[in-house]
Amino acid sequence: MLTIEKTVLPSPEQWEIIIEGMRNPMNSWDKMDSAAFIHFDNTEEFVLGDADHALMTKLNKGGTEHSKYRRMLPVWVTINAPMFWWKEFDTYKIGTVANSCSTMHKIHSKPIEPSDFSIDNFQMEYLDDELELNDMFLNVVCDCEELRRKFIETGDKKYWKGLIELLPMGYNQKRTVMLNYEVMANIYKQRRNHKLDEWHTLCDWIENLPYADLITGGE
Repeated sequence: MLTIEKTVLPSPEQWEIIIEGMRNPMNSWDKMDSAAFIHFDNTEEFVLGDADHALMTKLNKGGTEHSKYRRMLPVWVTINAPMFWWKEFDTYKIGTVANSCSTMHKIHSKPIEPSDFSIDNFQMEYLDDELELNDMFLNVVCDCEELRRKFIETGDKKYWKGLIELLPMGYNQKRTVMLNYEVMANIYKQRRNHKLDEWHTLCDWIENLPYADLITGGE
């Protein structure tokens, strides 16, 4: 399972300077019609004007060499997801920055429990000998916890290394990631219909970002 814990969006000042830059090639700054508004609760919102939105859409259709403004639109997000999903996410190296919780340094700092893992598909399946897969998974979790306790008790790194080697790919890791609209456009195009549910959750999140049509291609 993938969960989104926090999202930080581009500021109005960032939107404004990005639009100015987008209009530099044609010296069309006078056509800018976007603006920031302050609500009664003192929160600020940037509203994209029709002319700016139309130009952005046109540039998107021209390809990545024209839609450079999307690379300048940053989004920060904290994601908690299983290691097998992060392994696929790491394909998107260009245009991303991430800080993750350290498995190597902190895996032994707390008890290892089933809730630390994504085990969505272990509940109702059986092998030929009627051993429930969930029971098998719980045995692995118990073995990992035993190795953790042995390492805490003895300080012997062989137990720590054994824990790292045995740890299932369903182990959840938290990362804070910096993306941009261009990277997310590639992710959305390539992963929207992926067989992993985690990609569907991320794409659902993308669809709810401000002016997500600039990412998804929707009108």
